[in-house]
Amino acid sequence: MDFLHAYFAAHQARVLWIAHALSLLLLAYMVLVFGRFLLYWAGSAHSFRRNRPAEPGDPDAFAWHLVIPCRDEEAVVRQTLDGLRRSAPEAHLWVVDDDSEDRTRELVLAAAELDPRIHLVQRRRPQARIGKGAALNAAYREITARLPEGTDRTRVVLGVVDADGELEPGALAMVSTGKAMGRQDTGAVQIGVRMRNADDERPLPDRGRLANAFARYLVRMQDVEFQASNAGMQLLRRRTGSVGLGGNGQFVRLSALDALAAEGDGRSPWPERALLEDYESGLELRLAGYRLTHVHETRVSQEGLVSGKRFLTQRTRWAQGNMQCLRYTWRVLRSRHYGLGGKAEVLYTFLQPVVAVLLVLLFPLSLGISLATRIFFPGDALAFEERFGPWMALAFLIAALPLVLWGLSYRRTVYPDRSRLTGLLWGIGLWLYTYHIFLVATRAAVRLVLGRNGWAKTRRNAEATAVGAPTALEA
Repeated sequence: MDFLHAYFAAHQARVLWIAHALSLLLLAYMVLVFGRFLLYWAGSAHSFRRNRPAEPGDPDAFAWHLVIPCRDEEAVVRQTLDGLRRSAPEAHLWVVDDDSEDRTRELVLAAAELDPRIHLVQRRRPQARIGKGAALNAAYREITARLPEGTDRTRVVLGVVDADGELEPGALAMVSTGKAMGRQDTGAVQIGVRMRNADDERPLPDRGRLANAFARYLVRMQDVEFQASNAGMQLLRRRTGSVGLGGNGQFVRLSALDALAAEGDGRSPWPERALLEDYESGLELRLAGYRLTHVHETRVSQEGLVSGKRFLTQRTRWAQGNMQCLRYTWRVLRSRHYGLGGKAEVLYTFLQPVVAVLLVLLFPLSLGISLATRIFFPGDALAFEERFGPWMALAFLIAALPLVLWGLSYRRTVYPDRSRLTGLLWGIGLWLYTYHIFLVATRAAVRLVLGRNGWAKTRRNAEATAVGAPTALEA
């Protein structure tokens, strides 16, 4: 320590110059990141406030085929089929059993015996269990093979619903509006998502009070995220022409899938080795010239995860899949189908986990500079903090405020009977919840560097343990 004191004393001016330069560079980077975030939030919030509900369309103008990919889903599949039959009685339901090792196949076959519009698409290893994209492609091929010759494929719509998904009544009518599938140039529609267990106050078995409180908080934050901040993001994307498709609640025109399949092997419109096959298929559709839109007036519900471990596994896969999408950058920038706003929005999405990883890497550097300056040059450190400390505090508040406001927007639009204080608490909770992105982005980056690109199925809340072997990709 004496040696360091002597060295720093001898080179005080140079060391202080380097420390201040690095600190200012870090501050400038943070301001740039926050500015980028604020601009995106402002556009999302404006689009969220200005959204005007559309009038329902005519679902009878289309033939509906809902695809439910299943891998070891005995805990939820029968409930999902019953719910879809109530909300979409005119639709054919295609369950893709991805070589399940539980009773999924038996449950689906029993339901199919009672309902001729329920169909089983059976997959077996080694072709099975390699990802959701492969399962969706199997359903596409099966549906294509069974359609009568001469079918108008522009009037056939494939919907994708998770094994725990439930469509709201009238969802197909909202997908059929003149702003959605009613427009001939629309290739795909994404509807909203909500967590149907957000208000479930029942205690979880074998868990203490603190664990139950955390589980309720986690589910609530997922609901705020999807019904407020993500909804605003999709409405902004609708304006910029860059709507993203999700794994639950997407509807794609069959003729658009045919066009994607024709560009590949003629049989696989969805990418089979992608961790975000849903978002990537949307990119491919947009690059092919199809219009994508978001319908905010109806939703598909799913289970919010109550386990922090399962939640982090899911979000790590999403972040890693997001990073994989960086390979689309040049194609998007060159595409005439994306306007300037759409290109900017797509780049923001692509770079989100990368920016988070950079902040994680820069944090120890910033902390080290601050501590070293405090130890060896306390007077200069105090002067620097007095000059730039308020700006840092302001940046911190600016980063938190938009997330808090999303909590208030969620209260106003989803729970208008709740107090503003509740909305404020939800917003503060969302701000804290959002910090998970730094953890999952770092985990995703490590997995990417190590070449671990396997697809991990998110276990349902009712599953006590994992069922079956790992995916072929993971193995």
